[in-house]
Amino acid sequence: MEIRTLKYFLAVAREENMSKAAEQLHVTQPTLSKAMRSLEEELGKKLFVRHSFSISLTEEGILLRNRAEDLVFMADKIEKEFLSLDDVLGGELYLGLAESYRISDLARVIKIMKERYPDLKYHITSGDTEQVTEKMEKGLLDFAVLCDTPDERKYHYLEFPHPDVWGLILPKDAPLAQKDSITFEDLKGIPLFTSQQGWDNDIRSWCGNKIEELTLEGSFRLAYNASIFVREGLGYQLTFEHLVDISENSPLTFRPLSPRLETKLYLIWNKYQTLTPIAQQFLSRMKEQFQTINK
Repeated sequence: MEIRTLKYFLAVAREENMSKAAEQLHVTQPTLSKAMRSLEEELGKKLFVRHSFSISLTEEGILLRNRAEDLVFMADKIEKEFLSLDDVLGGELYLGLAESYRISDLARVIKIMKERYPDLKYHITSGDTEQVTEKMEKGLLDFAVLCDTPDERKYHYLEFPHPDVWGLILPKDAPLAQKDSITFEDLKGIPLFTSQQGWDNDIRSWCGNKIEELTLEGSFRLAYNASIFVREGLGYQLTFEHLVDISENSPLTFRPLSPRLETKLYLIWNKYQTLTPIAQQFLSRMKEQFQTINK
């Protein structure tokens, strides 16, 4: 099975039309059709359901699409890594990032590197620990930023200089907004939104064995989406400081938890990977950035 054939397959799956996929790939339709028939014969499975004016995937086709996306991505990444070995002006960086205000430290490093290496290309994937570590283990990322303690058996890591601070996002006219900080007792009996990871780890640890006394109304991977539900009066949001707009024109505000709850942030990379020159430069500059902040 060739990577080129998988790229053909993904184009057909994306366009749901053989003619459009052939046009996008700059090949003839007979060539593309022949390649797809050969792929089905090689796998011994029917990959497409052919309709009058479109094509859809079978269950086997959906499975292949999911696998092929990772394989093609990895093949492209390997090719770019080798091309960048002698490229002192740039290269490709693949980053998986947790949602955090502290990502600004990383963004500053990227800005500095873009000025020095004009051909630098960086690719950002956002997600929680489960999402980004899955991509790390597949070799799809060079680095990831986690709001969770790294597995030292798998990863090297740097700890960010400052932690994130937890608090409650609530309407400015809510009674709890009159308080300077929010206690566990304040949270009892009100509908709460947060990430499932935060609820299972940070909030559970903060509550001790009393988390069952709180009400998780809904879980969100993205803080912004949860804040929309708060705006609509559906509940209150537990999240990191600085992730939600609480400016003068916003109807929302932030109050820290009491006792104070902090979460450390980590930059991680696989122990057994060889870093490209641009990835090595990125890591060196991140170390310098953290040392500067800690002074």
